[in-house]
Amino acid sequence: MRHGLWKKQNEFIAELSQNYQKILYNIDLAEQTKDPKLFKKLQNEIWEFRTKFAGLQIRLLAFWDKSDNKETLVIATHGFIKKDDKVPTEELDRATRLRDKYFNNNYKK
Repeated sequence: MRHGLWKKQNEFIAELSQNYQKILYNIDLAEQTKDPKLFKKLQNEIWEFRTKFAGLQIRLLAFWDKSDNKETLVIATHGFIKKDDKVPTEELDRATRLRDKYFNNNYKK
């Protein structure tokens, strides 16, 4: 499951051509600094990873997997270009469904 989500995220980033370097830079920066300008909690344990570049508001929605007591895994569910100030409900719903699917598939007993 993790590989599939990563593959979809890579496809989205690749589609953004020259903007991907800025996204990758911000991912590295967020990992090091935990800057609230880069990450914002939305709802239902879904977070918004923000990158603004060349007039585009690029968003990756993500959630945390804290099941490992040593490391927290950040899972990006998908990305989109944000056109309004508000995150569309369908994007939040999609991220929540993917989060639920991830935990159901990875932690079934």
